[in-house]
Amino acid sequence: MLDGAFRLLGAVKRAGEAGLTTLASESGLPKTTAYRLLEQLVELGAVERCSAGYHMGPRTFQLGQGWQPHRRLWSAAREPVRRLVGATGATVGINVLRDGQTLVVASVPGQAGALTPPQNSLTWPWFTAAGKVLVAGMRPALPPDALPASWPREAAAIRERGVAFDREEVAAGVCCVAVPLYDDGAPVASLSVIVDPSHRLERLADIAQLTGRAISAGLHGR
Repeated sequence: MLDGAFRLLGAVKRAGEAGLTTLASESGLPKTTAYRLLEQLVELGAVERCSAGYHMGPRTFQLGQGWQPHRRLWSAAREPVRRLVGATGATVGINVLRDGQTLVVASVPGQAGALTPPQNSLTWPWFTAAGKVLVAGMRPALPPDALPASWPREAAAIRERGVAFDREEVAAGVCCVAVPLYDDGAPVASLSVIVDPSHRLERLADIAQLTGRAISAGLHGR
């Protein structure tokens, strides 16, 4: 029952809004089972009815806001990120690796005219700067995509410098600098600074590293 409910929630998330037939097919559940579970989720506030069928409900949002990849992440990052946004005018994000992708768990918009921040809980390929700096440092199970032949050399450079760069590799007009955030010597998240191509990424890297060290100290309780 729980497995079916979570499969339906995943189908609703992917679809945004969808009817019973689509959600039953996407979740692999019989239509009658999907209907019964959806109606129970509606009663709990996890899903809402809409003109297209069903969409995500407020209770799912409220529960999701309570998750963080490290128990001290928000308290450690809040003030350093505020200062970083003020000093650079850039959009700043906190990211983790999940299921071979970069998951944005928090973002703070920059000054007026800065790039629009990614939505919280938005996923990007692992090879964003925010993902590469974690893959290079953590050496987790390889991402699902085949690693390019140049990756070992790039990963070594990222580990040596402590910074990963994205120069419009994922999205046109979007550049990024990312540094790892550590707890007990292991990277648990990454800090990303998102700007347009007119900025000098090497200059941003220095202040991003200072901010990353301040957050890491807070994660370690210092």
